[in-house]
Amino acid sequence: MMTSLGAIAVLSPAHGPAPASHTAHAAVPALAAPLTESVDWAAIAPAAIPAALALVLLVADLFLPPRRKQLLAWFTVAGLALALVSLIPLRAGHHATFCRTDLTGGGCSYTADRFTLVVQVLVLGGALLTALLSAPEVEEELPAGEFWFLLLASAAGATLLPASRDLATLIVALEVTTLPSFALVGLRRGDRLGGEAALKFFLTSVTATAVSLLGVSFLYATTGTLYLDQIGRTLGHEPGQLHTLGKAGAALTLLGFAFKLAVAPFHFWVPDTYAGAPLPVAAYLSVVGKAAGFSGLILLTTLAFHPYADTWGPAMGVLAALTMTVGNVGALRQRPDSERSAVRLLAWSSIGQAGYLLVPLAAEAAGRPAGYHVGTTVAYALMYAVVNLGAFAVAALVTRSAPAGRLTDYRGLYGRRPAAALALAFFLLCLAGLPPGVIGLFAKVAVFSTAVDAQHGWLAVIMAVNVAIALVYYLRWTALLFGRTENGQEQGMAGTVGTADGASGALAARTPFALAAAIALAAVAGVVLSGAPQIVLRYAEGVLL
Repeated sequence: MMTSLGAIAVLSPAHGPAPASHTAHAAVPALAAPLTESVDWAAIAPAAIPAALALVLLVADLFLPPRRKQLLAWFTVAGLALALVSLIPLRAGHHATFCRTDLTGGGCSYTADRFTLVVQVLVLGGALLTALLSAPEVEEELPAGEFWFLLLASAAGATLLPASRDLATLIVALEVTTLPSFALVGLRRGDRLGGEAALKFFLTSVTATAVSLLGVSFLYATTGTLYLDQIGRTLGHEPGQLHTLGKAGAALTLLGFAFKLAVAPFHFWVPDTYAGAPLPVAAYLSVVGKAAGFSGLILLTTLAFHPYADTWGPAMGVLAALTMTVGNVGALRQRPDSERSAVRLLAWSSIGQAGYLLVPLAAEAAGRPAGYHVGTTVAYALMYAVVNLGAFAVAALVTRSAPAGRLTDYRGLYGRRPAAALALAFFLLCLAGLPPGVIGLFAKVAVFSTAVDAQHGWLAVIMAVNVAIALVYYLRWTALLFGRTENGQEQGMAGTVGTADGASGALAARTPFALAAAIALAAVAGVVLSGAPQIVLRYAEGVLL
């Protein structure tokens, strides 16, 4: 009772004690004042829709008979399309929710700004294409309810991540994105290689999370806040010992994200994980997982750690050069006749692409305003996502008749499946940055220009060398599509198509509608963006300014 009376006295007007009746009435509104604003459901709908749908489908799986389980795939596609549609009302304005009313100049945990919307389009569009190319494999090999629940849960976390504006929400969103991915990698029952890949992915990710959390604790001890914008205003003005602690916290947090993004030398888990995972899951990790991780890295560097740009900027440049070199050299060394060499080449290629994505972040330390070069990274990620998912979709089609997944299995693909071969050739040329894949050329030129603008001539030279290296293995794979075997027959799973018992030939002849739709959507998007790349470049420009 005494404590309550004391609290009421403190909340009374400053000019002496008020009468009891006035004091009680004055205290009630102050005590009832909320610490947070009401929830803006329109702003959080893109993340809430896949999260709610994940729970609905997990329960529905318990009651659906086996012959009806394919309906779950189409509900997933419809839900992700609805989440994309829910972005339309947010395109014109700045929406923020979960904001502290007792703080000024910041204090919002969720912000749906231009940057958020661009990344959410990438994440939800990538998840939608992944769902389409996953549908045939789920129907034949994987447990439907668990798969769609895990995919939607991960997509919900990836959608939340670019909107996160405090460290707690950022880390939670990253883990919601990552944790279901462990299970997706090892979901195929009885697959020893998948189990090993999931374990390696899990151990690496847990280590990265522990390092990031240690860095977050240092940052909170230094600044006394978890909000990114307030951290950015506080860092650089703290006293001597706290200044050292703040730099250590920033370094550890960025190091944890480097593990998650497979930045060299923390890339060692990627080739084995992609090779052991179901192919649609590898496609999802290479695009959606990478986009979510990079969005978190962008928010940290541009909003929270920009006062330390002169420290982490050069480090980003070194990591970019190392990552693109390791990735491209690793892809170049893949033997065409090795098992799963096609997926391994795409895995090493994704590491190299991560190096290109780091170049604009390295340019952030060149004295420009915070976020000046971020749009280039976002634009490159959008363009890369479209063509890389398309390449994985064609690989999923070929793997149906050639389960070993060798690069040599693609020899003569044009003679068996002309449309698929032409689509894959287009995707590979886009990744290489050669016409008619204009989308890839523009993306690489945009990234190259950021290095030149920042006067990082050495980084521009290294990037140019790596682009030349990448041309070799992309063109080598493209040439295989139009080649022929020594005896004039197109090579299949074990030499020629349909030689075993006719089953492989029948399987190869049937293209599931969902898989064909995924290839077609990726090809159409790639052609449109190749014809008008300014659609992405102009919209992504200055997303955080």
